[in-house]
Amino acid sequence: MIDIIFDATDGDRGVGGGHDEEAPSAVVSATWSSPGGTGALAAYVGDGAARRDTDGLTSGAPDEAVALAAAEVRRQLGRAAVAARDYAARAKAPNTLRAYRADWADFAAWCARYDLPALPAAPATVALYLAALADGGRKASTLQRRLSAISQAHQVAGLDTPTREALVRLTWAGIRRTIGTAQDGKAPLVTADLRRLVAALPEGLPGVRDRALLLVGFAGAFRRAELVGLDVADVRATRDGLIATIRHSKTDQEGQGRAVGLPYGSHPATCSVRALADWRDAGAIAAGPLFRRIDRHGNVGAARLSDRAVALIVQRAAAAAGLDPADYAGHSLRSGLATAAAQAGVSERAIMAQTGHRAVTMVRRYIRDGSLFRENAAASVGL
Repeated sequence: MIDIIFDATDGDRGVGGGHDEEAPSAVVSATWSSPGGTGALAAYVGDGAARRDTDGLTSGAPDEAVALAAAEVRRQLGRAAVAARDYAARAKAPNTLRAYRADWADFAAWCARYDLPALPAAPATVALYLAALADGGRKASTLQRRLSAISQAHQVAGLDTPTREALVRLTWAGIRRTIGTAQDGKAPLVTADLRRLVAALPEGLPGVRDRALLLVGFAGAFRRAELVGLDVADVRATRDGLIATIRHSKTDQEGQGRAVGLPYGSHPATCSVRALADWRDAGAIAAGPLFRRIDRHGNVGAARLSDRAVALIVQRAAAAAGLDPADYAGHSLRSGLATAAAQAGVSERAIMAQTGHRAVTMVRRYIRDGSLFRENAAASVGL
C-alpha cells in the first residue's frame, strides 16, 4: 500500500538535511507498508529531475514508491503549468490581444518580404520598418501600436526588446516630430446631436433597443466594451436613478469594479433610465446581457451585442438624423458626455468621476474643446 502526498514549495532548503543545493520546486512524500516493514520517502523535483531524500527516514524504499512519487510531481506540475498559461493569457484584454496579433503579423510579414529575422529582430530592422510605415502615410498612433506589439512579442519570448535601443528610439522621435502625433478623433455627440439621433430612430424593437443603448452609453460615458458588457445584474434601481457596475474596463483589467450613476433625465424622450426600462420590457429581458442582437424576424437573441455594433448603431442613427456617419463612432457617446458636461460648466473632478478617466490629460482636452465658446475672449470685445 503506497500513499502519495504532494506539496509545492519555494523555500530555501536544499535536498536533504545540510545539502547545499537550490530549493526544490516541489516535494512528494510517499509512505508504504509491506511484509518487510513500513517506511517513508520524499522525492524532490528541481531543475526537472526527481531525487530521493531518505535522510532520517527508513531506508529500503521500493522502486514503485519512487516512481509513483515522481509521477505525481510531474502530474501536479503539469497541471500548474497549464493554469499558469491560462492566467498569463488573461493578463491582457481580448481587444488588446487581437490588436497585438494583427500588428505583430504585419511586422513579421514585412520582415519575411525582405528576408529579415523578426524574432529576435535587430534594432536596425525595427527602425527600417518604422521608416517604411511613416513614408507610407501611416499615423503615429499606428506606429506606436506596432512598437508595442514588437516589444511584447520579444518579452513573451524571453528576449531583450529592440524597441529600447537608441537607434529605434531616435528614429521614432524623428518620425513623431515629422508627421506629428495629433489624433484625428471622431466628433463628439453632444446633447443637441443626441436628441436628433433619438428622434430619428425607427419604430419597433430595434429602435427601442438603440434608443436605450445611445442614451445609456451617453449618460454613463461608457466605453463600447463597457456598454455591451453590462448584464441585468449589473444595474440597480434607486430613487435617484440607476447605478451601473462596470466589472471590467480598459483601465481596470483586474476587475475591481466601478459604480456609475445614471440619473433620471429632465426630458422623458432622452432619459436613459426610462429608455432602459422600455427596452427591458419590450425585449422581455430579465437576466443576462442587457443589449442583445435582434434577428431579421424581430426576435431578441440571448447573445450580447459586440462592441463594434455600438459604432454601427451610432453611425446608422447619425445618417438617419441627417448627420455625416463618417464623423461619428462608438466613442462619440463617451466623448459627447464629457464635452457637453464641460460646456455646462461641470467640474473636471465630476467629469472624471463619470468617465472613469484616471489621467486628466484626455479629460482636459474635452474640457478645452467644450469651453472654446463658453468663455471666449474674442466674443467679449464687441466685434
